[in-house]
Amino acid sequence: MTLTRFSFPTPIHFGPGARRLVAQHLLDAGCRRPLIVTDRALGALPVLAEFRTHLSGLDVAVFDGVFGNPTASQVMAGAAAFKAHRADAVIGFGGGAALDVAKVVGVMAVHEGDVLEYVWDHPQVRAIVAELPYFVALPTTSGTGSEVGRSSVISEDDTHVKRVVFSAKILARAVFADPELTLALPPAITAATGMDALTHNVESYLSPAYHPLCDGIALEGTRIAARALATAVAEPVNLQARADMMMASTMGAIAFQKDLGAVHSCAHALSAACDMHHGLANALMIDTVLAWNFEAVPEKFDELAHVCGLAGDGAAFVPWLRELKARIGITGGLALRGVTAAHLPRLVELAAADICHQTNPRPCSAADFERLFQAAM
Repeated sequence: MTLTRFSFPTPIHFGPGARRLVAQHLLDAGCRRPLIVTDRALGALPVLAEFRTHLSGLDVAVFDGVFGNPTASQVMAGAAAFKAHRADAVIGFGGGAALDVAKVVGVMAVHEGDVLEYVWDHPQVRAIVAELPYFVALPTTSGTGSEVGRSSVISEDDTHVKRVVFSAKILARAVFADPELTLALPPAITAATGMDALTHNVESYLSPAYHPLCDGIALEGTRIAARALATAVAEPVNLQARADMMMASTMGAIAFQKDLGAVHSCAHALSAACDMHHGLANALMIDTVLAWNFEAVPEKFDELAHVCGLAGDGAAFVPWLRELKARIGITGGLALRGVTAAHLPRLVELAAADICHQTNPRPCSAADFERLFQAAM
């Protein structure tokens, strides 16, 4: 495999060894004092120490205060670390949580107030007006595709409700997508994040919003994930499968600017009410929700079945999803992950309030969400 560079619109350096290009890139941009924003687990692992060996010539500090579903307080602590280091750049290094925090650490390093005052639906939303610190992103999982997104999903500390800062200004100035950074991921994380990438592509394609450009990307992203996910889980050091999943993740995040659907509304509710990993939440809900969506857009399911190489029409797609989940070790339902009947009222409330289902191919009421959660138990 070779390194490839392309822009869509973010400049992306894609391929094994891309992480080795970061130092010179930052130096060429006039940056000398980057802050690495990463999560607590990665901060203690050899993968971060190895990456730092490629940052010679830079005065580097690390903020590793990201954990779980990222919160506003983590962002504010990262901004304080940026100021304490007198940093001039942010390096986002990690999965979706770390990258979402990294995107807005720079915002809060040069703006007043709390990060939640910058979420798009705040009644007196503050504008991002100052020039932001230089920001580059290195994904270490293949799931959210946050490295190419223009949104940052941050939870309220007290309610755990997910809020979104949305602005093209927080896009990375460059992405270094190196599949070698994912080789040490355990199978369960590979599976959950991989299902997240697949869900992004599938839900984007099924959305009734008009965006043929995203439709093409979503279908190809689905095709790539369908061929690579089980291999990436079963053969962790298979670099081609890891690269394919990293590409499918990136493509899913580009595609879902078209919009998502009810799977994500359910997943957001599960993360807020049960602190469930986002990718796992998507994986646990996708087949139930899509089986319910099938009657609304059967012709789109025909196309999904085709790109996944399935025999027959779109009716084969949901059974294939269930088989894929079993192959990668995601078995059972919500109940096995600690979700109980007592959680249902809050889950339904959160899912119904979530914006994603507004572009579900089938209108989804609170009663529908209740039936979907019960069916996924």
